[in-house]
Amino acid sequence: MRFVIRRLLLFAAALFGISIVVFAALRVLPGDVASVMAGLNSPPERVAALRSQLGLDRPLIAQYADWIGALLHGDFGTSILTGRSTSAQVGERASVTFPLIVLGLLIAMGLGIPLGCEATLARSRAARGMFHMVAIIGGAVPALWGGLLLILLFSRGTGLIGVFPSQGFPQGGWSDFGSALMSLVLPACSVGIIVGAGLMRYTRSALGGLASSGYIDMAMSCGMTRRQAVLRVGLRLAMPQLVSVIGLTFAEMVTGVMVIENLFALPGIGNGLVTDVGNRDLIAVQSELFMLAAFFLLIGLLVDLLHRVLDPRLKSADDVTEVNA
Repeated sequence: MRFVIRRLLLFAAALFGISIVVFAALRVLPGDVASVMAGLNSPPERVAALRSQLGLDRPLIAQYADWIGALLHGDFGTSILTGRSTSAQVGERASVTFPLIVLGLLIAMGLGIPLGCEATLARSRAARGMFHMVAIIGGAVPALWGGLLLILLFSRGTGLIGVFPSQGFPQGGWSDFGSALMSLVLPACSVGIIVGAGLMRYTRSALGGLASSGYIDMAMSCGMTRRQAVLRVGLRLAMPQLVSVIGLTFAEMVTGVMVIENLFALPGIGNGLVTDVGNRDLIAVQSELFMLAAFFLLIGLLVDLLHRVLDPRLKSADDVTEVNA
């Protein structure tokens, strides 16, 4: 419980620090925020009215206090362009981005972990070299180039094998589940193959260190084959490391899929953030950046807690430290 309380206090302190950074970042931009949002050729009356409407004519401390107070009440602001709440816009975009990330991560895990296990179990130099080459090539492929290649191969209309749509998302969203899922297959594969190469290297590295340890030898002395010992014992011991990597990868993919969303014209968080910045909707961008930063911190907190649950040695180490102190 003390560990959880400490992590929650650190989480709250990090959120507070992030809020200051995000708030200050938009205030140190060249020029006045109201002038940027109104446009370069807007008359001074329009700029003054917008500054008053957004409360930008008040002291910075008052502006920050109003923004934080609204956040604590669940009010993330309103878009100047659309008139919709920022939370509603982010929620609508998240219904595209997060399924894309989950599907891409499933593809990455389905490729990376089994191939990493096989690379560890490979005995011949040629097989190990082949797995090493696959990991390097898969990780070196740019997401944009990989997406274009998949479009040329599997998209309807222009691909050699026209199976999946290459642009857009159904207007009805997930009410048309089949079409929505089909529109995410190619983007998810573009992300999943690259991330899978990274997971393959992490898995091979984690299992490679355990394969020569006494844990594997002890499991083999109990009657397991080398494959059984690596997959049953080694993979379980490496799971805390893999959970950390997968969790942090999931958080990084929120911004990592930005290029893919633009390539496949998906109305996700990354695409929407670029659009809002381009349209100078900076008040909405402020809350969107804070929500993304809070999501990254939340994933880190959950990974930290799950890592402790999966690896009891961390709890024992903390107990010993407290006793010595």
